[in-house]
Amino acid sequence: MVGEALRTLRLAQRLSELPDGLSDWSGKQFLRIRFDEVDDSVLLHELGEVVDRTAHERGGSGRERRDGMSLLLRGVRAAMPKGVRVEMLKPDAVLRTERLRVSEIRDVFSGGQQLTAAIILYCTMAALRAHQRGQGRRRHAGVLFLDNPIGRASAGYLLELQFGVARALGVQLIYTTGLFDAGALSAFPLVIRLRNDADLRAGRKYLSVDDRVARALAELPASDGTGRVAATRLFQRPDPVAG
Repeated sequence: MVGEALRTLRLAQRLSELPDGLSDWSGKQFLRIRFDEVDDSVLLHELGEVVDRTAHERGGSGRERRDGMSLLLRGVRAAMPKGVRVEMLKPDAVLRTERLRVSEIRDVFSGGQQLTAAIILYCTMAALRAHQRGQGRRRHAGVLFLDNPIGRASAGYLLELQFGVARALGVQLIYTTGLFDAGALSAFPLVIRLRNDADLRAGRKYLSVDDRVARALAELPASDGTGRVAATRLFQRPDPVAG
């Protein structure tokens, strides 16, 4: 199980590879997880020490917990005698390949950058979960609902980064907001406006769809009444006899 945990860390770094079209970030790994591995014989000795210490503890609470997860975490720490170093790329306007330790994020990242990093990290973990469940080849790794992220991360480059990573890792992002930021909303392929309604007789409150704006449809020219087809695609089934 310790070996599987270490393989999970390596897989998380590999799955955090960013898609093309993100300037210098294209093909880079968003996460960098580094730790010094020990020899198998040394690891077996260290794990034996962990088991012996745990067996001799009186148990109870705090650091002396003896459940399976605590034992596994102690084993993982023993496999990393010098600890683990986790770094991630800093989302900025020019997407430079600047990496910072996780412990520095709160002091260095802006609010929008923190949120974007959290979304990218979630997408990576969702892809990791799908891979571990044998669904790595599926395009859909999950859905993430976001409560008004535009209030903190409305910059175009941040939204583009969120969209690109989610699309590459198969995560569907659903944003909710009460703000009307035309610049930010124009980046979304589909906007559904909801309206608060109430049934006073039944004492119920509910949401109704007020408008539905699809960017691809909104960009079409006004109808001229001819119903003309602008483009077609033809697929011809191959003749099995001729083949």
